[in-house]
Amino acid sequence: MAKEIQKGSILISEPFLGDPNFERSVVVICQHDKDGTVGLVLNRVSALHLSDVIDINAEVFDMALAVGGPMQPNTLHYIHRLPNLPDAQPIASGLYWGGDFEELTRWLNEGIVLQDEIRFFVGYSGWSPGQLDEEIDKNVWFVNNNAANKLLTLNIDTLWRDILKEMGGKYKMYANYPADPSLN
Repeated sequence: MAKEIQKGSILISEPFLGDPNFERSVVVICQHDKDGTVGLVLNRVSALHLSDVIDINAEVFDMALAVGGPMQPNTLHYIHRLPNLPDAQPIASGLYWGGDFEELTRWLNEGIVLQDEIRFFVGYSGWSPGQLDEEIDKNVWFVNNNAANKLLTLNIDTLWRDILKEMGGKYKMYANYPADPSLN
């Protein structure tokens, strides 16, 4: 798999990372430039629901929030497949980050947005310039540049394992590593 990071790249943590914020995590990269990198952890669910943090009609639309990362846990982020949402930033083919929050809230309350078109996150993951590249060189992360278009449809409970299996080769082997090898 390519090691080059770009918007829409998927990071898959190596099996024994040891950092509880990123253990067996899958991260989508939303921004990668000279100022650093911003990503969202896709497979960590919080106890909060969208209706807990914004004024929304929970009978029309509600969902559990994911934990996007350890940075600024009091912020709300979202990725989606809504190309007509004003100010949305494309991060991969058919996948967008952010956009006009007032318009999105109106769409949610009107039932225009489907659950498999969007995912919300509290907090984000961030790296200073060059930091993520160093971590990749140290094999902390596996990089996949071909999975972003499927992220909203995959099961978050098995996402880490499923993406590794799909990558094939040695990555398929990593997918079967036990979480705690000492119990094996």
